Amino acid sequence: MTHQEISHQRLVSQKLYKTSQCSPEEIVKHFGAMQAQDYAMSKWAVGSRCDASEREIEEAINSGKIIRTHILRPTWHLVAAEDIYWMLDLSGPQVKRLFASLAKEHGYDEKKLDQVNSAIEKLLSGNNHLTRDEIMQELNIQKNAGDLSPVIVMMNAELDGLVCNGKMKGKQITYALLEERVSKPKTQLTKEEALAKLAQRYFESHGPATAADFSHWSGFSVTNCKSAINTIKLQLSRITIDNQEYWFGKNHSGLDNFRESVHFLPAFDEFLISYKNRESSISLEHQSKVFTKNGIFKPVILENGKVIGTWKRTSKKDYVKIETEFFNSIDGNKKQDLFKGINSFGNYMENKIVIE
Repeated sequence: MTHQEISHQRLVSQKLYKTSQCSPEEIVKHFGAMQAQDYAMSKWAVGSRCDASEREIEEAINSGKIIRTHILRPTWHLVAAEDIYWMLDLSGPQVKRLFASLAKEHGYDEKKLDQVNSAIEKLLSGNNHLTRDEIMQELNIQKNAGDLSPVIVMMNAELDGLVCNGKMKGKQITYALLEERVSKPKTQLTKEEALAKLAQRYFESHGPATAADFSHWSGFSVTNCKSAINTIKLQLSRITIDNQEYWFGKNHSGLDNFRESVHFLPAFDEFLISYKNRESSISLEHQSKVFTKNGIFKPVILENGKVIGTWKRTSKKDYVKIETEFFNSIDGNKKQDLFKGINSFGNYMENKIVIE
C-alpha cells in the first residue's frame, strides 16, 4: 500500500463518500469527537459527510443530541450526547492538569474553582441558558485585556462535566448545565476501558492511522495509546509501510470503493487535523499554505484525497460567495469540473453559490 492509497482509504473511513445515510449525530458518534473551535466550520464538517443542512445540524446541537464542549486536547469538540460522560471522565482530568498552572497564575486554585462552579450551577439551574458574558457579569468577573479568567472559569466547568453548550441565542453561543441536557449513565468505564473504546472509535473513523496519530488526536501519551491498541488489536486490521504500523477498522472496505472525488472541506477538518503526519494528503511544499505553526487550519479543496488548494466563503444577502486559490495553475474546463464539488455546500447552506 502507498501513501496515496492511505489517503484514499481515509476518504472511506471518514465517510466522505457518503455511502450510507447518516444523521448528524451518527456522524459525530462515528468520529468519537470532531474538532469544533470554529463553530460554523464544525457544522460543515458534519454536513460534508451527510445530507443534512446547516439548519438541521444546528437543531441537533440546540436539542442536545450533539454536545459542543472542551474535551480531549484543550479545545472545543463536537461529541454525541451518549458519549459525553465517559469521554469527559477519561480526558477531563488530563486537560485540567494542562492548564492548572495558568489557572493559578490568574488566582484560581482548586478551592476557588469549586466555589465558582457552585455559583455557575445556581445561575444555570432550571434550564437557564446564558452566554459567557452574561455569566461573567453575574459572577462579577471583569473582562479585562489579558485576563483569561472567563476562559479558565468556563473551561474548568466544562471539564468538570458541569456545563456544556446551550441553545444558540441569536448568533451567540450559550452555556447550560450538562445534566439538564444529557442524563448521566448508571455505569462508568474504567480509564483502560474508556481509552480502548476511544482508540477503536478513532481507528475505525480515521484509519489507516498510526499510534502517533492517535496520540496527537487524543492528547494521550504514545505509550498509553500503544497499550490501548494492544487491548483492541484483534478488532482492528493492520498494515506496515516503511516499518510503520497503520491500524484501521475490520469492516473497512478500502480501495474497493475508490472513486474520483472532489471535496470542499472546512477549516480544522478531521481529514487533516487528526493526524500527526499529513504527507499522505498534502505535500510538504504546500503545508504552510494550509496550516500555520500555531495550529490555524484553512478550508481546503481535496481531489481524490489530496489537497490541491484552499477556499473561503463570504455570506451575502441572497447568496454565498466562494473564492478559491489553487496550488498549481488549472485550465478552465478542469476548474469547472472541480467546482462541481461545491454543490453539496450550496445544498447544506440552502442558498445559491457564486464562485469568484
